[in-house]
Formats: sequence, C-alpha cells, structure tokens
Amino acid sequence: MINVTKTFFPPIEEYQEQLQRIWKNQWLTNRGELVLELEEKLKNYLSVDHILVTNNGTIPIQIALKLLGNGGEIITTPFSYVATSAAIVWENCTPVFVDIHPEYLTIDETKIEAAITDKTTAILATHVFGNPCHVEAIEAIVKKYNLKVIYDAAHAFGVSYNGTSIFEYGDVSTCSFHATKLFHTGEGGALFAKDPKLQHQLFYSHNFGHDGPLAFHGLGINGKISELHAAMGLAVLPHMETILAERKRVVDFYNQNLDVTKVQTLKIRENTQWNYSYYPVLFENEQKLLETIEKLNQINVFPRRYFYPSLNQVPYVDKVDMPVSEDVASRIVCLPLYVGLDENDLKRIVSTINSTL
Repeated sequence: MINVTKTFFPPIEEYQEQLQRIWKNQWLTNRGELVLELEEKLKNYLSVDHILVTNNGTIPIQIALKLLGNGGEIITTPFSYVATSAAIVWENCTPVFVDIHPEYLTIDETKIEAAITDKTTAILATHVFGNPCHVEAIEAIVKKYNLKVIYDAAHAFGVSYNGTSIFEYGDVSTCSFHATKLFHTGEGGALFAKDPKLQHQLFYSHNFGHDGPLAFHGLGINGKISELHAAMGLAVLPHMETILAERKRVVDFYNQNLDVTKVQTLKIRENTQWNYSYYPVLFENEQKLLETIEKLNQINVFPRRYFYPSLNQVPYVDKVDMPVSEDVASRIVCLPLYVGLDENDLKRIVSTINSTL
C-alpha cells in the first residue's frame, strides 16, 4: 500500500542512544536536557534566534490566539487544515474568511483590507504546503490597522523567503512536528516570536503560567513536549539532508513526468527556498479527480484530498461563499511523497494519472 505520506524513522540504534540518556537522567518531561538540546540545535539549523518546542502544532496557534486575538475577529484563510479555523473558534474568537490566490493557494492579500472591521484583532494566515504568503503586503496591512499577524507555518519547516527563515515573519509563527511532517518528533510543534516580551508570554503560557514552582505570571496551558519526543527529534534532525534530497527526487520525477497540460501544480512564490513538503495537483474538475483517485486506489495507491472541504463550509462557522477556495478544494489532491518512494511505484502512479487524464 502506498499512502500519501510515510513517517521517516531514523535508525533505531540512534533513537535508543537518545533514550539511554533519558533513563540515565531519570527525567521524562518538564523541559529536560534533551528538549533544551533540541531547541538549540533547531535554532542553529533554522537560523532563528528563538524557538519554543511544544507538544503539538495546534497548541501554539491556540496560545498565540489567546495572547493576541482578544476575543475579536480573526481574518483567516479557508484553505488550510481544519486546526487553523478550529483554533480560532476554540479560543472564542470569530473567523472571518478571505479567499485565496488561485495559483499560490495562500490567502489573497488583495482582499484582506475589505474584511477588516473595528472588531478585527489579528490575521491568521497559512503558508500552504510550505508556500509563503505575501508577507510584505500583510505586514503593511497590519501596520496600517494596528493588527497582529500569526502565521500557521505547519508545513514550512526549513523554508526560507528572501534569504530569511519563514519563521522570522509575523508576530508569531507556529510549526508542526507531527509524524507526517518532513521533520518530526512523533508528535510536536513549535512557537517562534521575535519580540522578547511576547516570547516570555508564550513561554509561561505553555507551562501553566508558572513563575517558578510556587508563583504564576498568569493564565497558561500545558503545551510542553516530553523528553521521549525530543529524543525522536534529535534522532531525525541529522538526517534532514537525506530527507530533503529524497523528497526533491520525488517532486522532480512528478514535475518531469506528469502531463502538466492536463493538471495544475503548485506555483511556488518567487524568492522562496522550498522544502518539498507536499505535491498537490489540481484536476480540471471534481469528477476527473474522483476518477483518478479511484484508478489509483485500484493499484493500491492512496493520495489524499488535502485540503477538503474548504473551511468556510465546516459546521461550526458562519457559512460564506469563498468561490476560489471552494473550487480548489473540490479538485485538489496530494500525491504520495516520502523518503524511499520507489521509482517503479512513481512510474505506476504517473502512468495511471496520465492515462486517466
């Protein structure tokens, strides 16, 4: 069976070496030696000054919204994983959807200003499939209206834009280290902020609000990652060069062999060093997408309709029309992409798609 993704497992001996340190330290959680080491190594790898590793990729969005959303309206994208809009509602804010760019698939920055009201407090935008938003335009808007911007960069590990880590943009950026991501800790995530005061707030907010063992800065939640998860991250990180090279190999094969006259592929924003995180394909219509998925399933290949449905159609938000996002969501699928995907299997996948088209 060939699924849309496959978790990268480092050599078990390398993971066991990290586990032996945990057994030696007798320390499982509450920011032990391995968590601190992972944060330092990630800062070096990503070229960022600050990172806070967390227990998943959704808690960071919730914490950022708690601190910056203030119960207001949050302008956001309808084309993202459900966690993006769910976090807004969960934190008692109101999602206000703005449609997406038909090629980059990120929020359409030209439509943001029209959605701003006196209740707007922040923008929550997603770097879709690791493809950066138009961060310069969004930065100009938030300065003009005195808003905050949070970037859901779940897919953007290792991405740089204009020579700068994508995590350096916005008031807060978040990332996911879920097992399906190219860098992972099994389950995990991260928070990034440049402002020292905000960094401090993010830190205590992810640790129940603690100020030492007996006092509290303020309200908090449990967003800490365990030593066991940090051990996985420390075992995976040395393999990033291989992981990226393997994913690029698969992406290059698709680019060179898919009949791109019949499908649309993702347009990567200019001046981006991309990370080959996903390979989305847009078909002419939903019927052609469904036919292709059925043919692929018959040869034991299981791509994923990602993202579907458009988030303006989930049951806990006010329904609004987002024609571009709804159209894209109805006819997009992500093809298998992971380390070790065999070239013969790639040939079968591409041949099946081309023949169906």
